[in-house]
Amino acid sequence: MNIVFMGTPDFAVPCLKALCESGENVSAVFSQPDKPKGRGYKLTPPPVKEYALTRGIPVYQPLSLKKGEDAEKAYEILSSIAPDLIVVVAYGKILPTRILSLPKTYCINIHASLLPRYRGAGPIQWSVLNGEKVTGVTSMIMADGIDTGDMLLKEETEIGENETADELHDRLSEMGARVLLNTVRALKEGTLKPVPQNEEKATHAPMLSKELCPIDFSKPAREIHNQIRGLSSWPCAVANIAGRRLKVYRSELDNIHHGGKAGEICDKERFTVICGDGFGITFTEVQAEGGKRMKTADYLRGNKL
Repeated sequence: MNIVFMGTPDFAVPCLKALCESGENVSAVFSQPDKPKGRGYKLTPPPVKEYALTRGIPVYQPLSLKKGEDAEKAYEILSSIAPDLIVVVAYGKILPTRILSLPKTYCINIHASLLPRYRGAGPIQWSVLNGEKVTGVTSMIMADGIDTGDMLLKEETEIGENETADELHDRLSEMGARVLLNTVRALKEGTLKPVPQNEEKATHAPMLSKELCPIDFSKPAREIHNQIRGLSSWPCAVANIAGRRLKVYRSELDNIHHGGKAGEICDKERFTVICGDGFGITFTEVQAEGGKRMKTADYLRGNKL
């Protein structure tokens, strides 16, 4: 099967790797343009491009697929490849209708949620932010709307009580590779049965912003715990300690009802703070302004609360 792969970040690499290692013919890879990174703002290729080059796969990085000279060139390239299938995983660009209708079979997307819940750019983070107990990966046929196409295959997984969005991201990326291979296999066997999404059950997962970062200790402990887990490691939950910003990457619930006011530190040895419902939350990994990310025990050795 002649496949074109479209993806950009780390999340998409296991899917591309799985296709290559299973012997599928990946004719071309489309990825976002290189971006400046680090102190020297050196142009750095996205992870998908880096992996594709190790496999000798041609990589294309158009600025747009919708309009302009780049879009026309991209469409010409895709037309000349004449793909049987286009696979899209966290590409970061919207595909126009003429590209969606180009492959002989489908444009298939691997999405990190159990659709129709959490459509959009931040499904992993929002599932943690909202305290979901279960999430997963869905393969779907791409349509003109954002994550609105017919569903193909799903795989579910439980979310750990202290699991961060970063950790869940890594697990779902590997799960996505399995779902993709199973989807491609079923497509070849002719056993896929597309299922329309129930619009009444659809929810959205917009991009994260730094407005979500400040911790409000008047909220319940579990809600704050979910905030810390969901925003780790970007944009990261932030507490104000004696007028200084402290990034909080990890926490645990102590499940003890304390006396005192919300926002009060009730255990200086463990860095436990009272929340709005009277229960405590313990910071386990933090980063002070101008400092490095570290375990709370290390932070407390050099900082008095």
